[in-house]
Amino acid sequence: MVKIYTRSGDSGETGLYHGPRVGKDCLRIEAYGTVDELNSSIGLLRSEPIPPEIDPLLETIQNHLFELGAELATPDAERHGTRYICTDHVRELEEAIDRLDADLEPLTRFILPTGTRAGALAHVARTVCRRAERRLVALIREALALGTPLSPTSLAYLNRLSDLLFVLARWLNQKAGKPESSWDPPPKTVPKAE
Repeated sequence: MVKIYTRSGDSGETGLYHGPRVGKDCLRIEAYGTVDELNSSIGLLRSEPIPPEIDPLLETIQNHLFELGAELATPDAERHGTRYICTDHVRELEEAIDRLDADLEPLTRFILPTGTRAGALAHVARTVCRRAERRLVALIREALALGTPLSPTSLAYLNRLSDLLFVLARWLNQKAGKPESSWDPPPKTVPKAE
């Protein structure tokens, strides 16, 4: 039986899939580590009592995030056969957004990320997704500068996923009968002349 610990990362480095050892704080590790955190956030959401028709969607997304993590962990994903995320995955998210959004009232104001526990957890997952997207933007920029471009589809996937998680948060709250809390902006003031 293989042990769970190897001690090989005790010096602050880790090995990339089909690649060199790098610092655990490098952009590639930060990007796929945040995707892993996002996956766990969605797993936490799935542990809540949510409508049964949503769970298969979230499970599929978790599988895709695992695939995205493998893609990002491989310096040359195309050559090593780990380029998994494609435009079909982005389209599936768009279709899910459209289905859920059809049940919702149009937004007229910004809303606070709150509601039921499941709705709030969807908002937390959304913010983790946005952070993963920011990390991926930095990695894409770095990879391009090094002449090893990454697929832009993974960035589109995360961008669409954060949209889906926002709509899902609203949808979960609506299904539970929890009204949305609007952001109340401060009153506009006119600066006094000096």
